[in-house]
Amino acid sequence: MADDTSIFIGASRKPDDSYQRAENLLLQYGNRHGLVTGATGTGKTVSLQILAEGFSNAGVPVFCADIKGDLSGIAMMGTAQDFLVKRAEQVKLDPYDFQEFPVIFWDLFGEQGHPIRATISEMGPLLLSRLMNLTDAQEGIMNIAFRIADEEGLLLLDMKDLQALLANIAERAEEISARYGNVTKPSVGAIQRTLLVLEQQGAANFFGEPALRIADIMRTTRDGRGAISVLAADKLMMNPRLYATFLLWLMSELFEELPEVGDPDKPKLVFFFDEAHLLFDEAPKVLIDRVEQVVRLIRSKGVGVYFVTQNPLDIPEKVLAQLGNRVQHALRAYTPREQQAVRTAAETFRPNPDFDCATAITQLATGEALVSTLEAKGIPSMVQRTLIRPPSSRLGPITPAERQKLIGESPVTGQYDQVIDRESAFEMLQKKAKEAQAQQAGTGGSRWTIPGFGNDDPAPQSGGRRAPAPRPSNRQTVAEAAIKSVVRSVGSSVGRAIVRGILGSLSRGR
Repeated sequence: MADDTSIFIGASRKPDDSYQRAENLLLQYGNRHGLVTGATGTGKTVSLQILAEGFSNAGVPVFCADIKGDLSGIAMMGTAQDFLVKRAEQVKLDPYDFQEFPVIFWDLFGEQGHPIRATISEMGPLLLSRLMNLTDAQEGIMNIAFRIADEEGLLLLDMKDLQALLANIAERAEEISARYGNVTKPSVGAIQRTLLVLEQQGAANFFGEPALRIADIMRTTRDGRGAISVLAADKLMMNPRLYATFLLWLMSELFEELPEVGDPDKPKLVFFFDEAHLLFDEAPKVLIDRVEQVVRLIRSKGVGVYFVTQNPLDIPEKVLAQLGNRVQHALRAYTPREQQAVRTAAETFRPNPDFDCATAITQLATGEALVSTLEAKGIPSMVQRTLIRPPSSRLGPITPAERQKLIGESPVTGQYDQVIDRESAFEMLQKKAKEAQAQQAGTGGSRWTIPGFGNDDPAPQSGGRRAPAPRPSNRQTVAEAAIKSVVRSVGSSVGRAIVRGILGSLSRGR
């Protein structure tokens, strides 16, 4: 049975289906990442739930997405039901205690949880280009836009900032092309149209301030349990690219902000990435390579990343190789691709002479899985056919009234509810345009003047290009952020080489 060094997953079975032993996940290897796979309806959500419960009780904060709403029940105490009590007896879970867990609900749309936001600068050109499905040429213009914002001290906080900057770039296309390469108005216009579509899909809710503070998803309670951050993702899944990009951004932020801790006794945070296939579908190779880098290196920051998906083939081989803890629910093998998935899943386990792994995968019942976790010295355990333990919290969703009550009692209530719209690129460019018009009127000239190219007032203005006003949230420009990221990563030469913008986002100081 589990103790304070491990999480109880369930009980493995002998060939005659009798009880064999308890199967546990050692906390000291919880940051070695994991994989939960299986067809729809085979029990993946329950496996995610019992793992989140176990990490929380061990004092490890958890972040996970709630795709269907079922996971929200983790915030409420479970109740005795015949099938749950029977399963507890089968796995020798005694006593079977019911428990509610400390949950913070989040929602990009601010409807079923606290609003969760990031700034355009933090998202960065690579992830924005992925979100907008830009061509290579358009992505090049996006990189130029960020470079210009860097040089001219233009804060990119929300979508109107980026729209204003793109409009400014279109006006200055000839001059900018001479400095950075070809920038055409049609390409800028295409990006602007894509931004409009993105805004209509609700992405504008995500960009702005106050941006999410990483510390708020790494909370622990007074009794030492880790808070479970649950992202309401049922509506978000209507825009799967936004969902995947947001989680990529969050993983990147964790990598860039957290210090190196080596191999801790337990993780600092566990991050569950549900519907993980969305992360890699049609993703460019450069993005997949950088995700592999993050997964490989983020464990030294004490973060465990657990991918949850239907098919192990959804995960690129280089990423799959980094996932040490495996829970494989049943797969169906009707098509050639499904048969290949079964073989792939079977081959990733350390074989068990008691049964054929590939055959077992197609015969597992609901709530049953093949389990292999890392044992002493980080060696994968022999795969075992395992009955998954029942959860201690509620099985199924909570009611809207229960959700609103929990949101109102949350430790972050009031911190993210109101949007902050401080002076940034939109206002700064507007101001420069007005100054240029005034100068033109005063001199009687007829030519349009370009801010920052020799025709504007050399004296720095309050809130202007070279002297932005103090910012309450202590966020930096891109250049300042780059310097701070290098300082924070000085202990690691590898970290110094990749910490700035490894997934296209920008480090920032706190």
